[in-house]
Amino acid sequence: MTDPHRDISAPTLDYYERNAAAFWEGTRDHDVGQNIDALLRHLAAPPPLAILDFGCGPGRDLKTFRERGHEAVGLDGSPSFAAMARSHSGCEVWCQDFLALDLPAGRFDGIFANASMFHIPSQDLPRVLAALRGTLKPGGVLFCSNPRGNNEEGWNRGRYGVYHDLEQWRRYLDAAGFDELEHYYRPAGLPRAQQPWLATVWRRRAAPME
Repeated sequence: MTDPHRDISAPTLDYYERNAAAFWEGTRDHDVGQNIDALLRHLAAPPPLAILDFGCGPGRDLKTFRERGHEAVGLDGSPSFAAMARSHSGCEVWCQDFLALDLPAGRFDGIFANASMFHIPSQDLPRVLAALRGTLKPGGVLFCSNPRGNNEEGWNRGRYGVYHDLEQWRRYLDAAGFDELEHYYRPAGLPRAQQPWLATVWRRRAAPME
């Protein structure tokens, strides 16, 4: 019997495996400091904070978190990316498929999901968000940046993607137990039509008995 989760995740992960070196060369100098700052400014405690870089890729941002004094852990489904991230950042990196997560409860102060969560099919998103909420400490913060769209979903040049608009993304996060802190579009300073990225920041909502 086929596994529908693997039918979606395996081709996407294979794409990144085959293009790992080229992806690293093409993204290693990207400046996402605005996104890193958006997560950290909502975490008031001083370093070291426990940060999960969800979809860490080759480890560019993982290294930045470590250089800022935080205890960063990476997670990526691509074995090549996980190995590159360990080597580049010196951090612990977990190789896990986004659709088959095994995360410790209440481990992290913050989660940094930069250009990663759009690969999660909409039918699986509530389950994945529940896992991310569960691995955050009470009051923990989730940062997400995804290519935006009009809620299209499907294959795009070998990778599966979901291109949420702000309102649909809000509905998913609210239902999963998160409260919105801020949102913005990137790159900064351009007309909205030239800002393909939607960044959002969320705090883990307390459960009724917490």
